[in-house]
Amino acid sequence: MWSRPVALNDLVLAISLFVGFVIAGLTLDRLMRRRMRRRGTITSWGGDHIVLAALRTATLVWFTAAGLASASAALPLKPHLAHLIGKLIAALVVGATTLAVARAAADSVKLYSLRTGGAVKSSSIFVTLTRLAILALGLLVLLQALGVSITPLLTALGVGGLAVALALQDTLANLFAGIHILASRKVRLGDYVKLDTGEEGYVIDISWRNTSIKQLSNSVVIVPNAKLASAVVTNFYQPEKETAVIVSVGVGYDSDLDEVEATTIEVARSVQREVPGGVPDYIPIVRYTAFAESSIQFNVILRVRDTTDRFLLTHELIKRLHARYDRDGIDLPYPVRTIRFDGARELSALDLGSSR
Repeated sequence: MWSRPVALNDLVLAISLFVGFVIAGLTLDRLMRRRMRRRGTITSWGGDHIVLAALRTATLVWFTAAGLASASAALPLKPHLAHLIGKLIAALVVGATTLAVARAAADSVKLYSLRTGGAVKSSSIFVTLTRLAILALGLLVLLQALGVSITPLLTALGVGGLAVALALQDTLANLFAGIHILASRKVRLGDYVKLDTGEEGYVIDISWRNTSIKQLSNSVVIVPNAKLASAVVTNFYQPEKETAVIVSVGVGYDSDLDEVEATTIEVARSVQREVPGGVPDYIPIVRYTAFAESSIQFNVILRVRDTTDRFLLTHELIKRLHARYDRDGIDLPYPVRTIRFDGARELSALDLGSSR
């Protein structure tokens, strides 16, 4: 173990150096942790604090490696033991550096996307890919530092890549589908979408495998990226958040249609101006659409700032129209079916009811 007898002074110096470096690392780590706690979440950070967070991950390991190197240099170690300790130090430094760089890169991607609000936004797929790429590169550097040749490993990975791709074809399909979804910018985080299967809600995350859609009921629908890429998706936030709301109404055949149109527009304009979520400057539109069995059908077209505001505006419009029609004597008919018998007089549903 020793190349010569160890003096007490050498042993005390080695222990002092190692303990001193460890204490320095712990002190610096505590200071950086306290600074980060005062800064709050990642959204309030700048580039310097991303570096600070990454350094805090590796500081203690670096100081420990430095203490181990100083202590081994102060002791008369045999060459093979010194070589072994050197490899251990290299492994600690490379591993800690890889983790620090991976964290800094992932936080940088997350911070940039959150601040720009672009296609990637806070999607975990890009953060995960960035972290995995740096960790894979760090692993190769670590193996090389330990004296392990990476050439056979790269060759084996190349040969086995086809087999892995075949075994993980569903996973890879979801991965590339997720990248395609984000790159095309047709569906972005925060968008309100509706699938052709009926599910609708806010896109809260696009990971390497699934897309998470939070419904208004506060439940989350998990959709594989490959299925989302091939589905018919209605994006209510493209090209803008403002959208039209169509409310179907029916009035009796004896109604004055000009009066009905004027009254309906007046009520609809009050809803647009007074109900939160409506576009105050928008002039509602009334369009008659069909002669139904018991009523003349028409649509009232409103406009809302966000698609989720349509529920409140529709609610208020129906309430106010019912009260106004009742006050103005406009008939809101209900279905009445007339029954005819061969050779007999015509009987209505009301006649049948009164004969009981």
